[in-house]
Amino acid sequence: MKTSEILLKDILLPVGTSSAEALAEGEKRLKKRIPKSAYSGLSIFRRSVDSRKGRELRLVYSVRAVIDSRFAEEKTLSALNAILLPSEELVIDFGKEKSEAPPTVVGFGPAGMFAALLLAENGYRPLVLERGDSVEARREKVECFYRTRILDEESNIQYGAGGAGTFSDGKLVTRVNDPRNRYILRRLTEFGAPQEILTEAKPHIGTDKLLGVVKHIENRIEACGGRILYRTRLEGFDDHTLYTSNGSFARGPLLLAIGNSAFDTAEMLMKQGFTAEAKPISAGFRIEHLQSDIERDLYGEHAGDPSLPRASYSLSHRVGDRTAYSFCMCPGGEVVAATSSRGQVAVNGMSRFARDGVNANAAILATLQPADFSFDILKMIDFRRQLEKTAFACGGGDYSAPITTVGTYLDPTKAVRPGRVLPSYMGGNACREADFEPLLPKALHECIKGGLAGFARTMPSFRMPDAILTGTETRTSAPWRFKRDEETMLALGQNAVYPCGEGAGYAGGITSAALDGLKTALAVMKRYCPYEAKSESD
Repeated sequence: MKTSEILLKDILLPVGTSSAEALAEGEKRLKKRIPKSAYSGLSIFRRSVDSRKGRELRLVYSVRAVIDSRFAEEKTLSALNAILLPSEELVIDFGKEKSEAPPTVVGFGPAGMFAALLLAENGYRPLVLERGDSVEARREKVECFYRTRILDEESNIQYGAGGAGTFSDGKLVTRVNDPRNRYILRRLTEFGAPQEILTEAKPHIGTDKLLGVVKHIENRIEACGGRILYRTRLEGFDDHTLYTSNGSFARGPLLLAIGNSAFDTAEMLMKQGFTAEAKPISAGFRIEHLQSDIERDLYGEHAGDPSLPRASYSLSHRVGDRTAYSFCMCPGGEVVAATSSRGQVAVNGMSRFARDGVNANAAILATLQPADFSFDILKMIDFRRQLEKTAFACGGGDYSAPITTVGTYLDPTKAVRPGRVLPSYMGGNACREADFEPLLPKALHECIKGGLAGFARTMPSFRMPDAILTGTETRTSAPWRFKRDEETMLALGQNAVYPCGEGAGYAGGITSAALDGLKTALAVMKRYCPYEAKSESD
């Protein structure tokens, strides 16, 4: 019997309903149209929460089923409220061209990791160059910075094994609709990520578990013949040689997965003739509420129900010709020091897998367009640097972050001191109340203030004057996109160079970056055959 996989959508059930009950509902729906002998293998594909205002809070399940392909016609699927599921497997075509050296992957964030993993598992023996440290050494460097305020500019929350995502919430949500996203999630579980990321609508791993996942991926790449060099920053290259902070290497196909904070590497590439275009960027602050307040806003009387995930939000509000929006919301998380440059302060959010912290935090940002900078990427990079230098100065010049309350921010004449909500940046021990006016241009302040008022219309917590703002959030995305041919993935005008991931301007998060790394590796494999090292007699 030929079979097809289908997805039964929109199984709506009360809060507290178990997965077994959702599967029973899915089977009940199938029985109405398909004989019992013609389906099998029911499993939970996705679980989400419908918390829209004006509706009763409900769980929404999607159930996967294997059915006899004779029943997979459009009429039956429509009656079942189901769709056919595309294959999650990768289709790999191997090329015939030989390279003089193995492919080199620059950067070991999500894009670089998944590109290197796929190449290694298929015999290409990639060389990975990562400017930061391995997981263990990187964690020590971050902890040392928190204790001593001595920053290692090459190994920190931005640089090192796993990329910036390793010290974040580990969110795996993506707006990119590609069946290979499921392949990425499945591989992550093979390397130690929780199984529930395969079924939750808003999957996350958490920093505490991500560290182990990255280590296991590193081990797999090396076991398959790949090589990872840490503390090795790319400084330049020509058609035959890579020049790094750790010596020179023969150059094969070059995959650039540099990450969105590698300003110096991006500047080097532009000076070397890479074609780049400016992209919109954002800047703003981290806002902190009590997680319990967010739960009440979104779950009402069901707040605290153990069957529900920790409540999270995603908000946007148009203010004039700009948009204020929330980004990277971390339930039960903390605000972290995200700088990679001495004398600068940048912030980000982080959660552990349990998301059991007292505070919720999210970036509250205002948009800037390339036209604001005359489409000059270098001006955009310098703008970010200046914002981070100002935040450093306003925080007292010792990597403390400037903070204020929402009440004080909106009306400085009626100051509200921190009290019910306490800041979490660097454990709450490195925060200084400051005047926020110097932190951003006036137009961005106006946008963010308008956004806070707009958000309060749907979430009462945004009316609370004791919520905490911490400055400044600047590292949301790269202000550049290196142009490439979307079929071959080759950088325009370059020989065997493949820009990918967030640092190339083609992704915005862990999953989308990993997907772009996969697509890039597949393009390299389609052109080149697996690498065969030359013997000494060759």
